[in-house]
Amino acid sequence: MFDNLSNKLQDIFKKLSGKGRLSEADVDAALREVRLALLEADVNFRVVKEFVARVRERAIGADVMKSLSPAQMVIKIVHEELITTLGQPRQLDLSGNPPHVVMLAGLQGSGKTTMAAKLALRLRQSGQRPLLVAADTHRPAAITQLEVLGRQLDITVHSEGDKVPPPRICANAVDRARKGGYTVVLLDTAGRLHIDEEMMQELEEVVRLTKPGEVLLVVDAMTGQDAVRVAEEFHRRVPLTGLILTKVDGDARGGAALSIRSVTGVPILFLGTGEKTDAVEAFQPDRLASRILGMGDMLTLIERAEAAFDQQQAQKMEQKLRTATFDLEDFLEQMQQLKKMGPLQQILEMVPGFSSIKDQVPEDTTEKQMKRSEAIIRSMTPAERRDPRIIDGSRKRRIARGSGVSVIEINQLLNQFRQMQRMMKQASTGRGASSLMGRFGL
Repeated sequence: MFDNLSNKLQDIFKKLSGKGRLSEADVDAALREVRLALLEADVNFRVVKEFVARVRERAIGADVMKSLSPAQMVIKIVHEELITTLGQPRQLDLSGNPPHVVMLAGLQGSGKTTMAAKLALRLRQSGQRPLLVAADTHRPAAITQLEVLGRQLDITVHSEGDKVPPPRICANAVDRARKGGYTVVLLDTAGRLHIDEEMMQELEEVVRLTKPGEVLLVVDAMTGQDAVRVAEEFHRRVPLTGLILTKVDGDARGGAALSIRSVTGVPILFLGTGEKTDAVEAFQPDRLASRILGMGDMLTLIERAEAAFDQQQAQKMEQKLRTATFDLEDFLEQMQQLKKMGPLQQILEMVPGFSSIKDQVPEDTTEKQMKRSEAIIRSMTPAERRDPRIIDGSRKRRIARGSGVSVIEINQLLNQFRQMQRMMKQASTGRGASSLMGRFGL
């Protein structure tokens, strides 16, 4: 989401780093570029003005000007002020006696229904017993969509069709949750414009009848400044307690994320990072600020890896790597686990120092290569996967027909795999490390 902004800020700081000692004029020149970069990223102009003023006040201080590395000090200040702008992290408030009522509101098409299912899955994984409520009686197929998602995730959905008024559906669902032992009730309300008086009154009636502990506005990050205006208007009518930004994995310029909390005063709780039901992250301002500045986000990367990789599988794989018995079945398994972590470009964005090269790795090309490799391996027999050395010319032609690729592509995959095996064998004996160190005279 912040690709353009991140690249521009990194270029600005590279120029500063090349200057050594900084003058007040150097700082002002850099901040002019920062201001333009933020405005181009669709950040609210008041937020930009306040942000730049805070950075300048700190950056022209004696501690920065007399520092041995003033450029690094400026970057540190920008990082800290970005965190201040993004606000403090906050989790869902599930204090008190259950059932806890969480209402999702927003414009039509913002992704409320999918987000309701994502939150339900997340809550169940944390030990809660969620109940999804299909209260969007205005959008065709909205009820069916939530019921389908509920079946896929094995989560109960409370539905009363499209003839019962939504406030009554929500009140009945809370009563059912209380009697049925559900701990969290997630209300998926209809998308509405903030200028639609009748629809806003309906939302106020839902709040009156269910008394939700959390009222979350789901906002499409792709809408930019419009998202900020919508949040302000909704907050004026219903007591918003939190915000959820969806579609942050798209081509949005990022201005909504940097503006919305500062303008509305309402904290961001979650980010929707993709279409899959597990593609949601708790909002962590410090991590997002690091990503914006190209510093990576190793904590989120580790959390994704822990969620994607089974502990026993990881231990088994470690043993195979140590003994250099890694085969094509293991290679296929690792590819499948890696895909669970999300698109490769998202992963590269989280690795410090790699955010600037992620654009050099075309996402569609990488995905195609992985699918092609997977098709090739799946077209092999179990014996061929365990011992690729038995794959002769006739076997390659059979695999090529089965996977829809050429024999040349099969040879490329096998060559890459053999190189990987050799590297693992060297690493397991210590020769790989010693030869590498020898190259550098260590």
